[in-house]
Order: sequence, then C-alpha cells, then structure tokens
Amino acid sequence: MYNTIHKTRTLSLLLLCLITAFTATAQAPTQKKLDGIIAKVDNHVILRSELEFSYLQFLAQNKQQPSPQTEPMKCEILKSMVQEKLLLARAEIDSVVVEETAVTGELNRRIDYLASQVGGTERLEQYYNKSVKQLRDELRRSVRNQMLSEKMQREITEKVTVTPKEVRRYFNQIPADSLPYFSSEVQLSHIVKYAEVSRQQKQAARQKLEAIRERIVAGEDFATLAREYSEDPGSAEAGGELGFFKKKELVPEYEAAALRLEPGQMSNVIESMFGFHLIQLIERKGQEFNTRHILIKPETARVDVQDAIAALDSVRTLIVNDSISFAKAAKDFSDDKNTKDNGGTLISRMTGNSYIPMNEVEPSIFFVIDTMKVGDVSKPVSFTTPDGREAARIIMLRYKSTPHLANMRDDYQKIAAAALAQKRDKAVDEWFRKNIDTVFIEIDPEYDQCKVLDLTQ
Repeated sequence: MYNTIHKTRTLSLLLLCLITAFTATAQAPTQKKLDGIIAKVDNHVILRSELEFSYLQFLAQNKQQPSPQTEPMKCEILKSMVQEKLLLARAEIDSVVVEETAVTGELNRRIDYLASQVGGTERLEQYYNKSVKQLRDELRRSVRNQMLSEKMQREITEKVTVTPKEVRRYFNQIPADSLPYFSSEVQLSHIVKYAEVSRQQKQAARQKLEAIRERIVAGEDFATLAREYSEDPGSAEAGGELGFFKKKELVPEYEAAALRLEPGQMSNVIESMFGFHLIQLIERKGQEFNTRHILIKPETARVDVQDAIAALDSVRTLIVNDSISFAKAAKDFSDDKNTKDNGGTLISRMTGNSYIPMNEVEPSIFFVIDTMKVGDVSKPVSFTTPDGREAARIIMLRYKSTPHLANMRDDYQKIAAAALAQKRDKAVDEWFRKNIDTVFIEIDPEYDQCKVLDLTQ
C-alpha cells in the first residue's frame, strides 16, 4: 500500500514539485534547448522538463537514484500529469472556478513555505534571483490551475467512503513482508502569542514614514524612495509596485485607502497588520488596480517577547490546574489564526494530517518536546515565525508513538486513510475512462511505451 504511488498522492507531490520546477527551469537556459512539448490535453501542455524534474524530485524524496528499475515510474508520473490536465480541461468545460482570493491565499502560503525552507524572504529572492513579486506573478497561473484540478478531483471523490470491513480487507491483502515500518510520530498543539509592538515603537515608525511622505510631496520620486526605505522585500526592488489585484485580495485597510486614490495620487500614512504604508495608485483596469507602496515596520523589542512569555505562562497555569482545556485556551488566547480554531493542532506539511514524523518536527520544537511526556504542556518558549515576527508559544504533546510495524490496533486511521485513497483513485480512474474522449489528447510517440491512454491499465 505504501510502495505504490496513489494518483491522489502523486498529484499532491506534483503540485509541490511544479512550483520549484517552474522557477528552477526559468534559470536553466541550457535545459530549454532540450525541452519540448510531450503531451497536449486540449489547450494545456506538458513539457519534457516538467516530467524530468518531477521524476528526479520523486527519486530524491524516496532516496533513490535513476536506474532501469526506476524508469517505469516516469510513465506513472506522466499518466498522473495527463490526468491532472484532463481534470483542468474538464473544469474549464464545466465552468468550475476557484476564487481569486483563495488563489492568492494559497500562493502566499506556498511562498511563505518556500521562504521558511531557505531561511527567509530575502534568502528566497537570492536563491531564485527574483523578487517575491516576480515569483508570485510567475506562479499565479500555475497555482490557479492546480487548485482547479484539485477541486475537480474533490467533486469526483467527495461521496466516496470506506467501511470498517473494507479497511480490514484492504489491510489483509498486504503481504506480511510488505507491511510498512512506522517511525516515531507525534501529535502537537500550540498556543502562540505574538510580540506586541509598543506605542512608542509604532509612533517612531509612523514618524519615519511621515518624513518620507514630506520628501515625496517636495518632489522626490516615490519609487526611488521605496527602493531605499521600504521594508517589504517582495516589492521594494520594484519601486514598491505590487502589480494588479482585485478587490478583497489585499488587507482591508490597504485596499480602502488605495481605492480612494486617483492614478498618480498618494495616500496619507495608513496602518495595517503589516505595519505602516504610503500608497500610490498607478492604474485601474476594470475591477483590478495596481499600486506601489512604502512599508515601514515598527521594531519589536526583546521586552515585548518577554511580555508574551509572561502572558502564556499565566495561560499555562490555567491549563495545568485544569481551569481551562488546552483547546479552549487556544481558541481564546492564541494569535495563530491557522490553528486556534482546531485546538492549536499542528498539521504536517507533507502528509496533511496531525501525525508528524519526528524527523519532520522543526528543531525549535523538537528540543522542547524531546523530554516531555504525553499530556505535558511546555513552559513558554520564544521563536521567530516564518514571516519574521517574534513570538512565544506553549506546546502540548498530545501523542507519541514508538517505532513499529503497521497493525490494525495502533494504525487504524492511517490504514483507513490509505484504503480510502485507493478507493478514491478507482473513482478517479473510472471518471478518467468516461471522460477521456471528451477532450483532445495527444502524447509524443517517444512515450508510447507508457500507454497513457490505455484504459485497461
């Protein structure tokens, strides 16, 4: 069950791979000479570079080297890529859409994740030799298409379920020598408090931006000063220009100020969750608008983190004394909007569930929980969020497994998830067979051995 790539899992891997592949191939002019279209699905194409990169990415994730034994996996990946394009083509025919606000949110999450992997936004820009704005612009269409494909797949499989009997049958079909060996995993919850910015720090940031505004009013160029002073690494290099956005894609305070402007006009200093902004409207085009801005962030002093630690220490005392549950405390006190409503539960980025292999636990958490027992709540510890904010958190160790062979008693949820994934794969395969003739599909003869369109495979 775990040695075979389910198409559902393959698609998810491809979505992550294509983000990296898109920017990586953009920097590889020598590769472009060897590149070419290997498949067409209606108006959508698959490039040889996309297939090769995804194949190498799969091998790297599974710690394998290219070999005649792994070559057939390239065909499996190509089949999944064609299937993804078919999902996308049918989404367009059936008028399935995703909201642009959702695309922007997902795009921002992926950029933030990539930045966290390389050490921050500035390192990300250095790594790809592009500004964050350029990365967003280049990846937006790819992310939108991926989300459309995922939405179509959800619509196909949303009514698919598995019974306990089906789960047992699925598990019993696994050969004894093929049972997976699970390393130690944990379930974690946290409560986060961001470092508060003092009134004096806010005032200093506002005054700095007011002085910059006076220089622009006196005749200096907005874009030039944005390059020199703006603390938004995603736009400063481009003179503060953000590009075109639709309504509700930017924070409300920014959007409200921007939409009150005429082209070329500059706003007063406005405050948002990111800091203080000066905004200049560049252009309106239908329902979209393009602005540039200068962002100044208030400095966060160490004493403010200590205040957050003190606040969390009080919350921890309530939890330890059973005066409030951890989940209720997370909902009432946590500043982490992504987890406060689910009890503070952390989710694995790789698997999408709450069981996190110990080798995936970030170091700042690993050393906190290493000596904890299940049910313990850590003392407050300071950390820096992926977007660079100083914060503190308390962590609860909810579950920790010992390494073991898969079994129905300890791993029922995982086995059930694998059985459900297999059943959903069959539903997608059936949909694929029914819809393969509804769009134009052409595969390069070089890949005839893959039998991508062979419905009996």
